[in-house]
Amino acid sequence: MIEVLLMRTSLSGLAPGLASRPAAATLLAIAVAAVGLGPAASPAAAATIPAGAGSYSDSRPAGTSGPTTNTGAPVTPKLTTAARDKPVPTNDWWSSLAYQRYGDNPYSTPMYGHPLTYQATASGLEVGYPTTPAIVGDGRQYEYAHKADLTVGLSGLNSPDTKADAWSDWTVTPYWADGSRTFRATIGHGMPFVYAKGSGGDARITTASTPTVFSDDGNVLGITVAGHHYALFAPTGSDWNVSGTAITAGLGGKDYFSLAVLPSTDALATYRKYAFSFVTGSQVAWQSTGSTVKATYSLTTEAKEGTERGTLQALYRHQWLHTTDALTPYTYVSPRGTMKVRESASFTTSQKNNGVVPALPASSGVDKARLAGYLNEVANASDPFSGAADTYWTGKALGRLAQLVPVADQIGETATRDKLLGLMKGRLQEWFTAGGASEFSYDKDWKTLTGYPASYGSDTELNDHHFHYSYYVYAAAIIAQYDQAWAADSAWGTMIKHLIRDTANPSRTDSAYPFLRGFDVYAGHSWASGHQGFAAGNNQESSSESINLSAGLVLWGAATGDNNLRDLGSFLLTTESEAITQYWFDASQQVFPASFGHDTVGMVWGSGGAYSTWWTANPEEIHGINVLPVTGGSLHLAREKAAIKRNIAEMERENGGPAQEWRDLLWQFESLSDPAAAKAKWDGVNGNYEPEQGESKAHTYHWINTLNTVGAPDMTVSGDLPTSAVFSKDGTRTYTAHNHGSTARTVTFSDGRTLSVPARSTATSTGPGGSNPDPEEPGPSTGNTFRLKTGGVLTTATTDPAGADTVASADGVNRDGTPYRPTVYEVKKVNGKVASGAATAFRLRVDAGTKVGLAPQVRVSYDLTGDGTFDRAETFRYFATDPVNGWEEYTQASGAQATTGSLGELKNGTVRLEVWNALGNGTSQVQTGTDAAVLKIPYV
Repeated sequence: MIEVLLMRTSLSGLAPGLASRPAAATLLAIAVAAVGLGPAASPAAAATIPAGAGSYSDSRPAGTSGPTTNTGAPVTPKLTTAARDKPVPTNDWWSSLAYQRYGDNPYSTPMYGHPLTYQATASGLEVGYPTTPAIVGDGRQYEYAHKADLTVGLSGLNSPDTKADAWSDWTVTPYWADGSRTFRATIGHGMPFVYAKGSGGDARITTASTPTVFSDDGNVLGITVAGHHYALFAPTGSDWNVSGTAITAGLGGKDYFSLAVLPSTDALATYRKYAFSFVTGSQVAWQSTGSTVKATYSLTTEAKEGTERGTLQALYRHQWLHTTDALTPYTYVSPRGTMKVRESASFTTSQKNNGVVPALPASSGVDKARLAGYLNEVANASDPFSGAADTYWTGKALGRLAQLVPVADQIGETATRDKLLGLMKGRLQEWFTAGGASEFSYDKDWKTLTGYPASYGSDTELNDHHFHYSYYVYAAAIIAQYDQAWAADSAWGTMIKHLIRDTANPSRTDSAYPFLRGFDVYAGHSWASGHQGFAAGNNQESSSESINLSAGLVLWGAATGDNNLRDLGSFLLTTESEAITQYWFDASQQVFPASFGHDTVGMVWGSGGAYSTWWTANPEEIHGINVLPVTGGSLHLAREKAAIKRNIAEMERENGGPAQEWRDLLWQFESLSDPAAAKAKWDGVNGNYEPEQGESKAHTYHWINTLNTVGAPDMTVSGDLPTSAVFSKDGTRTYTAHNHGSTARTVTFSDGRTLSVPARSTATSTGPGGSNPDPEEPGPSTGNTFRLKTGGVLTTATTDPAGADTVASADGVNRDGTPYRPTVYEVKKVNGKVASGAATAFRLRVDAGTKVGLAPQVRVSYDLTGDGTFDRAETFRYFATDPVNGWEEYTQASGAQATTGSLGELKNGTVRLEVWNALGNGTSQVQTGTDAAVLKIPYV
């Protein structure tokens, strides 16, 4: 698959995003050859910079290299004078503006802002709006590739290069200059506008084909190119002139103009309102309060004409699913599914905090003697680090040991615990001391800290720092849990903070490191490539190793008393969790194109996604790379249990049977949904297997047997301490929390349960919960029970916020039995066999307010094969609402009105629920996102 991907991007050299590899030495040799390092530049005499008890160097070790072009030539950031001293957020969606990876392209590669795509050229900025996906690479990749609809610039502009002039959290301003003309264009995620400023020439738009003009009002022109609608805005008093594919306007002494992609031609009036409210910056602010993480995304604007300071923003799916802010009817197509437009300069999201625990709770299902034996195998190995030398493989080894420390402590194996801690400390201290065989070195040009020996382009391409360093931060957090003195700034904590500042710096004013280098706050996830030099944009393969950094921040912040870092970790983890759910696993089955025949992707690209990895087409690795490492930060994956089951089923289909190479990772993944099935697979080999290189039999045995005893994570409940979690089995919930603080505290869970946790300890308790008290009614989401989710989705997710959708008026006509403008909820790719004696069940909360005579009605339909034809339809009697504010419950107990067709086995089928008003002359509401808004289908 790597050959297919490299061919598609027409690029050579080792790709970014490399993660766990089964043959490290061989692949490292391939990597060195592939990137074409050439002779290393002779470094200046290195100085050693103290950092607490540790140190780093300010020059690379002899014989090594820093960032280079594809030919091995050293490269420095492409920045204007105004931006020269500002740390560059490499590993972003627009990094090719600053990093000239390919010597013959001083402009940029395609950049995917969504909904618009961009590419810098000599004459200005190409702009496209890809709306039709292509399936490439033998069906393994889908992409909405950049294709220019038009190029925006100035008449005569012919710049020798493009530089990054300014940037903020999700916007960037590229800069062109040719000696006579200067041009800037501010672009960003979710921005339907391009805000242009220029001098020395008229505004010029060059279209890819002759445009169709649908509106001409002097300085405002509406055109259609390649089926996409654009509005062009010149200063008041100017006039656009159309001549073939060239559209120009004099600026009349002004220096600004803009354009927007329109969702439809009739949106022109709305978009015209904000044409001169130029975006000048973007910023996210996050807050972790109790069991909730909130984030506010704000744009700053400048009124070029008039006084309007508002704007329009297109929200990604992972954002609009978690906001209650008003949205317009306007939408856009994107590789991440539908984007919805908000008419405001800000919006806020709110999600449940996905907890992180140092280890799963103690349970009776673990044989302590057997576990102790497995622990000793690791602690007493002749080389616990398995020959690891570079940053990545050292990190993997540290992660393996870190998972075992709290497990050993839990069963009273304190000598083993302390031996493991000693091994971790010793290796970290080697890396954290400059001048030895391994060290960290600071690059003042790129404002980054690189570990040497490096691997997978972490040095020459600035790839994967968040992957590599995640293991160091996580291991240090476990050490700090047991030895706070070691983690003090005066000891080794300062070096850990340097790694955090390099990868996930929360400061926008730090002159040494950029703000959140790899985490794209608007896209909701990290990027792996440091140069973004691909036709498909940037990419990320191992989303789970990015989560590993966030989980490490939660634990490090908690262990060292730095609540700001702890809460940063919660924000990053919670945000990226939803992005992974939607864009890697397509849990709601609303993102991947229907023509893409996979339920998951191994890699997300700016242009789409790929069922692949960088190094193998083996399905086990494709699925497993977004699982490893399995830690207490992996519990968030259990929010979508049905998606896990689909994921495992697809892996086994593609693999021709159960996993063999990475079986332990995939067992642990499966145990988050079905612990009994995972335990059966573990028991089937009885420990006779080779662990994945970041895993151990001790950890896998403890993980699987614990979850089989306490149940899978119950993501319907969260605690007000970020280091807490809940599990559920057979009606009993297990509550656990670790208190890193020096005083006891009480943790309160969202179901009202409380847990007293002593200082520097873990506490666990059990209680009723997690089961449906009335077996005749659908309860909390399981594999055959779906919640209604705003956005037209039926999902097994249990962490979405409560909301409400509007049900259209019957317009005074009797619509009994016939859906009229229904509100529709749907889930695709459902597999199941008819359950004997079962029947369709639902529980909805509806409210007509004070309106009289309304009657919501439900129809549930089954398309058994997903071919678009519904084979079974069940219409239920309507429910007459009262004219009093407040929710009322509507269930299948109202009785069936009509049934057509027969039930049968669901094979990639579709299930649909429609709700409409059968009577009345007003709208009503139906609740979403709760256990009182569910559909249960009669399938197993």
